[in-house]
Amino acid sequence: MNREKIISRLKTKINDKRFEHSLGVEYTAACMAMVHGADVEKARLAGLLHDCAKGLPTKEKLEKARRHGLAISKYEEKNPDMLHAKLGAHYARYKYDVTDQEVLDAICYHTTGRPNMSLLEKIIFVADYIEPNRKMIRDMEQIRVEAFTDLDKCVVHILKNTLVYLSDTVDDMDYMTQMTYNYYVTNQGE
Repeated sequence: MNREKIISRLKTKINDKRFEHSLGVEYTAACMAMVHGADVEKARLAGLLHDCAKGLPTKEKLEKARRHGLAISKYEEKNPDMLHAKLGAHYARYKYDVTDQEVLDAICYHTTGRPNMSLLEKIIFVADYIEPNRKMIRDMEQIRVEAFTDLDKCVVHILKNTLVYLSDTVDDMDYMTQMTYNYYVTNQGE
């Protein structure tokens, strides 16, 4: 499916703010791909579609994930909005005709990351966090510099900030974020 068709369909599935965010992630991912030597078109596609399932009502996310046979963690069972990434990968495949597994994985893990991410997965994970429409949060300027100068350091920085934020705001958090942080701290150093 070409970009115009994707955009036309995407506009009917997510609200205007989410659509602008998706365009921001597409742009940021393309810029990062150029800097880090990744496939720019794959980065654009994954960035554009990363939140394609975000517009579903919370209840529907859980119902649809079950209906499509997607793996659901205990955390996702309690927090169905987290399923938008897995559902997004599923929809990218079956509603937007994306067959590239690297793109689908980048969409699937853009929220939590995962140990040993591919270059494209790291780019989408970071681009989602730093795109120009995001509000300025703690360390954002430094993280944006790291995104273009030291991608692994940037991934660790984002994961660390996310874990600190989650530990202050929620009782329970998805284990994948902690596993990803542990992996990168152990394997890349902090």
